Amino acid sequence: MPALSKELSGFARTIVHGEELSPQINTAYQNYSAAIAIDIYRNNYRGNLHDALAGAYPVTEQLVGKEFFRHMTRQFIGQHPPHSGNLHHYGAEMAEFIAAFEPAQGLAYLPDVAALEWACHCAYFADDAATFDLGKLAQIPPEHYPDLILHTACTLLHSSYPIAVIWHAHQPGASCEFHIDLDSGPCNALVSRKDDVVQVSELTQADAAWLQMMQSGTALGIATAATQERYPEFDLQAALLNLVAHDALTGFSVGAMP
Repeated sequence: MPALSKELSGFARTIVHGEELSPQINTAYQNYSAAIAIDIYRNNYRGNLHDALAGAYPVTEQLVGKEFFRHMTRQFIGQHPPHSGNLHHYGAEMAEFIAAFEPAQGLAYLPDVAALEWACHCAYFADDAATFDLGKLAQIPPEHYPDLILHTACTLLHSSYPIAVIWHAHQPGASCEFHIDLDSGPCNALVSRKDDVVQVSELTQADAAWLQMMQSGTALGIATAATQERYPEFDLQAALLNLVAHDALTGFSVGAMP
């Protein structure tokens, strides 16, 4: 069994990294050479990974075009072999890769768009989260509300570019007539899932700052007071209702209660 494992590992390195084929592997084929057989395996390997990346990053592919995307993913695949047999887990490093990919440097917003797409991809394949129980919340004495620790099932991304607008403009069924101002200011994109549909919405600076504190485990009272000190216009009730509407809240605990 160890010998078989070693041979399979060697074969995998030949496909992925181009190493010499182990002499232990039979290369006597009647219809074509071992080199052709290896090329077939390698093309299938790359093709499957490319398709996985295209499925996770459809907006990125639209923005750069299929030919450029294929070239970019070929470089990515060469540097980032998969570490799991589940291809839904493949491609997490794409945003970081794009940021360093010289041919894409003219599209400064592209890494942030890719980061948003990966968050959407993860949200789609995430396990179902608990539904926020308003009835259970009603049982908490109001004097304990400041001690609440809210639990969320969402991702918050900050970008200097309007990545949420870009994402929505490239969804199926979106109008072909749109104008995106890359200098329109920063964007706080909220990624959540409701009824098995991934949603991307925008939060104000105040709501994003408050949510970021809540996600770090800050108690509701402390997070709200700090947010209102910095953003006097912050509306706690509106922020909570918005998160509930997007199924972004899953539950709570009361930190200060015995």
